[in-house]
Amino acid sequence: MKMVGFLQAQNCSIAPGSWRHPASATDFLTPEYFQRIGRVLEEGKFHLAFFDDRLAMPDIYQDDHGEAVENGVRVVKMDPVSIISAIAMATSRIGLGITYSTTYYEPFHVARLFATLDLMSKGRAAWNVVTSLNNSEAANFGRTEHLSHDLRYERADEFLEVVQGLWRSWEDDALVVDKQSGKFADGSKVHRLSHKGKFFSSRGPLPVPRSPQGEPVLIQAGQSGRGRQFAGKWGDLIFVVYPNLEVGKKQYAAVKQEVETAGRNPDDVTICPACYVCVGETREIAEQKREYIRELAKPIDALVLLSEALNFDFSSKPMDSEFTDEELEKLSWTGFRERVVELSGKANPTVRDFVYFSGRGTIGEFPIFCGTPTEVADQMEHWFTQRACDGFVLAATHTPGAFEDFTRMVVPELQRRGLYHKDYPGTTLRDSLGLKVPGRST
Repeated sequence: MKMVGFLQAQNCSIAPGSWRHPASATDFLTPEYFQRIGRVLEEGKFHLAFFDDRLAMPDIYQDDHGEAVENGVRVVKMDPVSIISAIAMATSRIGLGITYSTTYYEPFHVARLFATLDLMSKGRAAWNVVTSLNNSEAANFGRTEHLSHDLRYERADEFLEVVQGLWRSWEDDALVVDKQSGKFADGSKVHRLSHKGKFFSSRGPLPVPRSPQGEPVLIQAGQSGRGRQFAGKWGDLIFVVYPNLEVGKKQYAAVKQEVETAGRNPDDVTICPACYVCVGETREIAEQKREYIRELAKPIDALVLLSEALNFDFSSKPMDSEFTDEELEKLSWTGFRERVVELSGKANPTVRDFVYFSGRGTIGEFPIFCGTPTEVADQMEHWFTQRACDGFVLAATHTPGAFEDFTRMVVPELQRRGLYHKDYPGTTLRDSLGLKVPGRST
């Protein structure tokens, strides 16, 4: 069972109400805050510490950032590169993943950044490939609006081809560093890319040699038809959102099929759904924890975050007003829209349906495993053995307490059952995930 800690470079976890929890640390503008979390996750033998990211403050609701700022709804968004570097210095085995957009950066920049991060972390880096999704992000980069859904993925496909080509411009044994002969590297083993395509051109070579794991692990989270195809082609580690076990089993099989269709081995790709865990010494304690964090959510949290995710101002429609076909077509996150349509059973859901069935802004957005350590392990084992997942992405109800509880109480129980590794098998993230070192394409 693979385990990922879901983090944000901000004042809260993915649940915006988490910062209101009395046990949540408030020194989130310091390296010590994130280094503490990294050490806790590594103590729990998590495979990866992962940072989600957006390139704009949530300001589509009422076309203003005021409500988001006043309520602390994910408004702090620091660059995760510096933060993951700080965590790398405080840990030695856990994988380190961050989100970077293919829409607003250039392939050469991203290739060099992640290749360097991979070297400085000694082979523990991962890149979550996203296409970005709203007009606020576009505006911050001097664009008038974001690209259409399918065009974003078409651009992203070529972006990945360029980045991967640049990563492979050095062969694994190109470095010589022989002071006596004066030979630094084998020039025949460092190659130009000379890429010229529809969206990008890049000559290369990349001025960064290969890392101990060859190149960074690729993370993907596409769940729409086009996004799933993209994930099947590129993702080593795929993050998903399932509302329940039965839907999870179907979507797990569908994603594995996309991997096979892309000509890859489905067993080489790890699929992890997001979840929350509320664990306590007794079931009553665990349920009290769950209900307490639920009550920290405010209605404004959901409306602000729905507006951000779907690129639509949710203040512009009454709560019980249906979305028209035209409005639905314009919602930028296709997989999110499809999930609400399916769960509501309505072709044209209302604003209230989006709030209720998405669970956005609350811990109801993901499945919640709740109970004693034995009961939580039972629930996770059931999902794992029923072929709904290869592991989980654990979001925190509060930070760092939720990760500390899981590490202290649930991990030992999963290890006792033989479902979870007792130590890291090697030094790199690919070692932990059981992935081969990718070779240079010829």
